[in-house]
Amino acid sequence: MTEPIPGFYAVIPAGGIGSRLWPLSRAEAPKFLHDLTGSGRSLLRATWDRLEPIAGPERIAVVTGRAHRAAVEREIPTIADANVFLESEPRDSTAAIGLAAAILVRREPDVVIGSFAADHVIRVPHLFDWAVRQAVAVARDGFITTIGIQPSEPSVGFGYIKKGEGLIVDGAPEAALVESFVEKPDLETAKQYFAERSYLWNAGMFIARADVLLAEIEANRPELHAGLMELADVWDDREARGPVVDRVWPILEKIAIDYSVAEPAAAKGRLAVIPGHFDWDDVGDFASLSKLNSGGRTENLAILGENARVLADTASGIVVSQTRRVISVIGVKDIVIVDTDDALLVTTTEHAQRVKGVVDALKLTGRGDVL
Repeated sequence: MTEPIPGFYAVIPAGGIGSRLWPLSRAEAPKFLHDLTGSGRSLLRATWDRLEPIAGPERIAVVTGRAHRAAVEREIPTIADANVFLESEPRDSTAAIGLAAAILVRREPDVVIGSFAADHVIRVPHLFDWAVRQAVAVARDGFITTIGIQPSEPSVGFGYIKKGEGLIVDGAPEAALVESFVEKPDLETAKQYFAERSYLWNAGMFIARADVLLAEIEANRPELHAGLMELADVWDDREARGPVVDRVWPILEKIAIDYSVAEPAAAKGRLAVIPGHFDWDDVGDFASLSKLNSGGRTENLAILGENARVLADTASGIVVSQTRRVISVIGVKDIVIVDTDDALLVTTTEHAQRVKGVVDALKLTGRGDVL
């Protein structure tokens, strides 16, 4: 499976600041621009490298903020200028993915697109490749398709997809209809889902013919669809684009694609799912990052930072250092320490989800200088 998929275009939405990873992730240096796995590559670059054999280097687009254009082009110097789609401000995933679909369908009416977040970690690439190829086959049959991750544990950190009856599609032996979406459960419910095996983690990956995706947006959010098409009409005309973007983009509705497209399509029996059997993590907080970098062993202390100077004695958790300070960690379990030049975070993996509250508090108190 080394040849690119004919007629397929990969889209990488690269937005959001990853507020649960503050102070490592900032508005000017969001999560996707960091190497969070010790691989020597940013998450964005790793995503590009994963998609390149599937789509080909000329058929990958990145949707990102204007402020991040230079950083994106440094990470991916080979990306075509015409495949960098800039947002003037964040408008959530429907606008980002819908814009890419609208531009690409103007260029290639029969194109199948796949949306894959810039800040996820995926291992066992050949299994990812196989899942995407199945999803494209199902998309060509007119379904909007998602890839749901086969859970490795009863997690309360992810939303779930309830898999329904199987579909018969050539080239997609694992395809099934989506019966419903489920929000993040409590632990007991997550254990039931894990035991049942028909529930998959919602990884936010969507594959569809661009025209089918846009038709679903039009059916459910007609004003948003109209704005996206107006933008696409002028996108490849540099002189005309700017004024239209400045006028239209800020008034587009902010809504996640799960709500504008996926859930309505599921209710109509037009959403399919392919189970993904590869290792996946959205690196949503420092607990996830700790587990990712300690090989899943909770007794280990993970250390990130090119010049980190950490002394540890019977400690576990994670230390992220961007300074030259010596950090001593003695006799503590599940600790989270993030040391940067202008901010220090100390918490535990149990409370890692609460870091977003710190970011919200800093906004309210006018401390945007550290965000």
